[in-house]
Amino acid sequence: MVKERARILVVGGGYVGMYTALRLQRKLKKELSRGEAEITVVSPDPYMTYQPFLPEAAAGSISPRHVVVPLRRVLDRCRVVIGEATAIDHAKRTASLTTLATEEEGTGSEQLVYDELVLAPGSVSRTLPVPGLAEHGIGFKTVEEAIGLRNHVIEQMDIASSTRDPAVRDAALTFVFVGGGYAGVEALAELEDMARYTARYYHNIRPEDMKWILVEASDRILPEVGEEMGRYTVTQLRRRNIDLRLNTRLESCADRVAVLSDGARFPTRTVVWTAGVKPHPILAATDLPLTGRGRLKCTAELAVDGAPHAWAAGDAAAVPDVTAEEPGRECAPNAQHAVRQAKVLGDNIAHTLRGEPLQTYSHAYVGSVASLGLHKGVAHVYGRRLKGYPAWFMHRVYHLSRVPTFNRKARVLAEWTLSGLFKREIVSLGSLEHPRAEFELAAGGKPPHHPTDDPKGSS
Repeated sequence: MVKERARILVVGGGYVGMYTALRLQRKLKKELSRGEAEITVVSPDPYMTYQPFLPEAAAGSISPRHVVVPLRRVLDRCRVVIGEATAIDHAKRTASLTTLATEEEGTGSEQLVYDELVLAPGSVSRTLPVPGLAEHGIGFKTVEEAIGLRNHVIEQMDIASSTRDPAVRDAALTFVFVGGGYAGVEALAELEDMARYTARYYHNIRPEDMKWILVEASDRILPEVGEEMGRYTVTQLRRRNIDLRLNTRLESCADRVAVLSDGARFPTRTVVWTAGVKPHPILAATDLPLTGRGRLKCTAELAVDGAPHAWAAGDAAAVPDVTAEEPGRECAPNAQHAVRQAKVLGDNIAHTLRGEPLQTYSHAYVGSVASLGLHKGVAHVYGRRLKGYPAWFMHRVYHLSRVPTFNRKARVLAEWTLSGLFKREIVSLGSLEHPRAEFELAAGGKPPHHPTDDPKGSS
């Protein structure tokens, strides 16, 4: 039984934030109903994004609304606050929050007092000071970016199909992806697959007219699936005429020209940046201990080291891997660990409130799967290597089993079934990003500038 009323604050609504809150509301069901505990979840978005499905959402295989899980529906016993934590003073057990309401009121941040803190803000894109990147780069971490990229690629094909200027056409049909990890490889492979299919509906665009370029600073791609599967992926992508440039960096994309460290220059209207992530800035705005890489120092019980009543997991946490043979190794910041850590984290907070012993997080990494487009993939699971259709099928089965809620599982499965029976959707809904543009023009105003309105791509 909980000794006194416990106020639990969960910062972040991603994998760890949502799953921890979900676990807590199940474990503390009686305490919540008696008013002995309360759970507050602070998240910038009212939904959790299942990121492994972003490439398929970009390719049109899954509807974007089925890639996200509404927090208020799943966390029905929690108080969900849409906003961001800007600073945390754990010594005083207070968090500074900005919400949509505080912005409207202009009153500044509000203070929230808590007893137990779960820090799970995830990560943000790690960018470099590359000239032109802030102006022209496209990220690939959110569902909005995934759908925006899909619309953008199809709009470039529309531009190339209708222009008479060879330079404009060439730039429109050149797509540069930076980063050879999961996000970069899967996004490139799925979108190239989608664009190759879409080209059949254009009278003057052939798949070979498009240039797809993957830039990776190291000497390999997809390190998670092992060296052999990484080499296989390189071979398969090059067979699709995708230009893979290893040991190469993006030096500049100013003036819509991608300049690479090997001297190559590509006029392009599409630069997708997936070159890694870094810890969320909120971690630096706390009084909690951090590692040299800016992550929270954690124990194997997922408590923040040396900070009682503070907990963390996922991308934000440096958690010791107790299954590793070499000492000092940390759990990889990926979804496989995050979901399992959240379960232990929720249990341990409940154990703490009840004065029970804590669990140690222990999970041996089972392997990785990656999709390379429709019916194509690679996998390295339990020491076994799979490629082609079997790996793609395993990728779908695994992620279908992991996507939260039966509701989402059923919807995703239904969409996959229908997409197998009917042709791909090739529609671009770029106007969704500027819904008031047409009305503003009709009302005599000036619609917001859209980069694709200008064939030369000036912004």
